[in-house]
Amino acid sequence: MSIPSIQYIRTSTLEVGYESYGDLAGKHAAVAILLHGFPYDPRSYVELAPLLAAQGYRVIVPYLRGYGPTRFLSTETPRSGQQAALGNDLLELMDALGIARATLVGYDWGGRAACIVAALWPSRVNALVTGNGYNIQDIPGSAQPKSPQAEYRHWYQYYFHTPRGRAGLEANRKAFCRLLWELWSPSWAFSDATYEQTAQSFESPDFVDVVIQSYQHRYGYAAGDPALESMEKMLAAQPVIDVPTVSFWGLNDGVSVAPEIDDDAVHFSSFYERRLLTGIGHNIPQEAPHDVLNAVLDLAAYSLKS
Repeated sequence: MSIPSIQYIRTSTLEVGYESYGDLAGKHAAVAILLHGFPYDPRSYVELAPLLAAQGYRVIVPYLRGYGPTRFLSTETPRSGQQAALGNDLLELMDALGIARATLVGYDWGGRAACIVAALWPSRVNALVTGNGYNIQDIPGSAQPKSPQAEYRHWYQYYFHTPRGRAGLEANRKAFCRLLWELWSPSWAFSDATYEQTAQSFESPDFVDVVIQSYQHRYGYAAGDPALESMEKMLAAQPVIDVPTVSFWGLNDGVSVAPEIDDDAVHFSSFYERRLLTGIGHNIPQEAPHDVLNAVLDLAAYSLKS
C-alpha cells in the first residue's frame, strides 16, 4: 500500500510533519484527523486512512511532537509531552490547515489530544472516536493508587520516573518500544518490517525528552510548560465531552484493561457508545481498522439524523 509523501506546516511552536489522503484541497470534503499514540506513529493508520478517503473524507495524519519529522521551531520551547501540549498542538494544526471542524480519531496520546479538543472546543469537532475512553488525565488525583493488577501494567511509567529509565530509553529506544508492542498487543502478529517502519519515528532528537516529560508530568514529578498552565487548569476539572463519541477497548490490551462497569460514561453528555473488541490489543486502529472505519461512518450517520 502506497504511503503519501510527508507534508509540513508550521504552528506557533512546531513544524508538523503530516500525511494526507483523499480530497487534498478539502473544499467540500468532511475532514478526519487521525492521531497516533506512544510508541507508535502514522503507520497505525496505514489501512484506515485510505479507507476513509475512499468514503469521501479528507484525511490528515500528523506525527505528534517528538516523533518522526515533526520538529520544534525554537530550542527555547520546553520539550513537553504533557496533555495540554498535545491538545494545543492539535488545535493549532487545525488552525494552520484552515480546518474549521473535523472528526477526530485517536488512541493513547492521540486519543488524549482528541478528547481535549472535543472537551474544550466542541464547536471544532463533528465526532470523536477514542481508544480507551475518556483520555483526559486526572493529574490532581494521580497520587491515588489503582488496583495492583492495573499498577503492574504501568511498570514502564515508573521506570521513566528515574534517571535510569531515561538512560534506558535513550540507549534502547527501539528494543524498549518493541517490547511494549509485544506486551500491549500479545495477539497481534506484526512483522519485523511493520515494526521497523514505525520505529524510524523514535529516532527524533526530541523523542526521549518528550516521552520522559509526559510520563513524569502526569504524576506531578515534572513541571509543565508555563505557556500551557491555563489549559492544564481547565483539564484538571475533568471537563465533559459534548460531541458524539464511540469509545473502543481492545479486550486483549496488555496495558489498558476495559473496566467491567463503564465508568467513563459520566464524562460524555452527547451520544456515547462503548465498543469492545475481542482479540484486539492496544494499537486499535492498526489491529482493527474496519471497526474504526465503521465507527466513523456510524457517527456520521448519527449526525445526519440529529
